[in-house]
Amino acid sequence: MQAPQAKDLLTWYDRHRRVLPWRALPGQTPDPYRIWLSEVMLQQTTIAAVKPYFHKFLERFPSLDALAAAPEEAVMSAWAGLGYYSRARNLHACAKAVSAAGAFPDTLVGLRKLPGVGAYTAGAIAAIAFDRPEAAVDGNVERVMTRLFSIETLMPAARAEVRVVTQALVPHDRPGDFAQAVMDLGATICTPKRPACALCPWMAPCRARAAGTQETFPRKLKAVKGTLRKGAAFVAVRAGDEAILLRTRPPEGLLGAMAEPPMSPWEPDYDPAQALLDAPLDARWKRLPGLVRHGFTHFPLELTVFLARVALSTRAPAGMRFTPRRDLDDEPLPGVMKKVLAHAFDPKPEPVKRGRPKALRIIPDTPLFSEPEEEAPPPPPPSFRPVPKPAPRAVVAPAVEDGEGFFGEPEEAAPPEAPRKRGRPRTRR
Repeated sequence: MQAPQAKDLLTWYDRHRRVLPWRALPGQTPDPYRIWLSEVMLQQTTIAAVKPYFHKFLERFPSLDALAAAPEEAVMSAWAGLGYYSRARNLHACAKAVSAAGAFPDTLVGLRKLPGVGAYTAGAIAAIAFDRPEAAVDGNVERVMTRLFSIETLMPAARAEVRVVTQALVPHDRPGDFAQAVMDLGATICTPKRPACALCPWMAPCRARAAGTQETFPRKLKAVKGTLRKGAAFVAVRAGDEAILLRTRPPEGLLGAMAEPPMSPWEPDYDPAQALLDAPLDARWKRLPGLVRHGFTHFPLELTVFLARVALSTRAPAGMRFTPRRDLDDEPLPGVMKKVLAHAFDPKPEPVKRGRPKALRIIPDTPLFSEPEEEAPPPPPPSFRPVPKPAPRAVVAPAVEDGEGFFGEPEEAAPPEAPRKRGRPRTRR
């Protein structure tokens, strides 16, 4: 079997390359700031989700220096909704470091020293922005390479092997285009399900395609679902200005430095009946119907929401603040906290499940070891009462003088006169 060639992929890329807001068009010089920003945003996130955030982020922070000079609260607010919020903190720290240095380093080793820049991000920036022959291995590239070389090692242990085979294919003349070409191939042709192998420029040298096992790669361990955690959220609305009580989470850990309404701890055995012990202030708390559900990478979460209206003179507890409802868009609220506030303003009760599951509805309740009952005879057919047919009306023949007609036979009775039709007379034409 022939070896895959970078030139075949680049020929395909020149015809089918995607147009993306952070990608330089042919003949243009790539912008390291846009490339770095897009690569950080695209970690664990789809292109469709990133595009609107990328445009809004550039409008708010058009340059690296503008991002470095911005307060952390503004950066977290612009990032809210993208998830994985440690990336936003690292992004801000990296911007400050690069701004102080005057420019991005243009080598893989220098890029790896920046806050929040891992092996993939460093390889992508080095190749795309500075034309260095470095491999950029993301999820799309892993899928392409494990199929191309039929790598049986389970992920993530196979990543070292994937990087080696990818690096061996990187050309020296167009490394940036090659990196983006492999990403485009994995996103549009070598997809996780039903890959379009007939359109792939590497169909001939693909070992998994030859064996018919392309959809089984990359090999992965079965993901283990985390334990469900529960908690309570307390939404206090201040009368008069409709301000919401918020606080900022600790800078480290899950959802670090993000805004939230006061919360209880999230624990597997949390009892909502005892939730008022965790309330942030004394108020007439009302437990709302329904639950707020959210999935994190390692565990699912269920929150019970409590709502209270407090007086305008109420002061926020220490470490908390009242934010007017019109200014909530400026708060760095992650997705789960936006769900909590939406539920507080418009609670949705839990759907009521009635009856047995569909699979059990056809199974009758039968005692164990019972004798089969004899089938009941079919019901008799319905009986109908016959209705007698009315006898025709007798027509009396007119009297004849001698009782006979011509030739001595009785005359036939004249047909009855047709009833006159009532209605509107016809118009003569």
